[in-house]
Amino acid sequence: MSNILSTPLVWMVLTLSAYEAGFWLHKKLKEPVFIPPMLLSLIILIGVLLAADVNYQQYFEGNAFIHFLLGTSTVALAVPLYQSLSRLKAAAVPLMLVLVLGSLLGAGVALALAHFSGLSHGSVLAFATRAVTTPMALGIAEKIHAPLALASAIVIVSGLIGAMVAEPLLKFVRHDIAKGFALGLAAHGVGTARALQISPTAGAFAALGMSLNGILTALWLPIIVKWTFS
Repeated sequence: MSNILSTPLVWMVLTLSAYEAGFWLHKKLKEPVFIPPMLLSLIILIGVLLAADVNYQQYFEGNAFIHFLLGTSTVALAVPLYQSLSRLKAAAVPLMLVLVLGSLLGAGVALALAHFSGLSHGSVLAFATRAVTTPMALGIAEKIHAPLALASAIVIVSGLIGAMVAEPLLKFVRHDIAKGFALGLAAHGVGTARALQISPTAGAFAALGMSLNGILTALWLPIIVKWTFS
């Protein structure tokens, strides 16, 4: 049994099956706004791992291929962005202002709240990565010596919560550029997936917000952490 569980193909099939099951169950439940399909997929996957008594490190190592695809898929989001290049040029200045504010608040507030809540040093550092998409968050977590498993979990959960909260708040926003960029900033990968369902333009600007936020946060966050916690 242990030999089977150490096979990467098992974890890839399990992850993809949980993903499909989450979307199937979401449709069966008549697509509730506050229970996104990704949350259902996550619950199913965690349940299987607990039942099989498999720790996160084993699952992470066995799922290396999907983690590789996660990075490449993030890069591939540049395609719809290129198709919306003219709109990007027209809205460049306000988007950059929102980007800087969103980056500082997204990571800074999480870091401050975790610190003043009396969490452990490792937990505080893991919460600092919550505002960026998973591949970038894991890279930042390695650089600031945060627990990778905890950082990954925080990013996923915060993305789910962000997508659930942002969608009702953005209900009356008419412009897909603003709606997509906000979803990308607030809910990174999950928000971008939701934005792609709204329109190609919303998806493109969600990808832009997610990517630029990850790059900007990776530049300033390790410096702040070093100054604050060294």
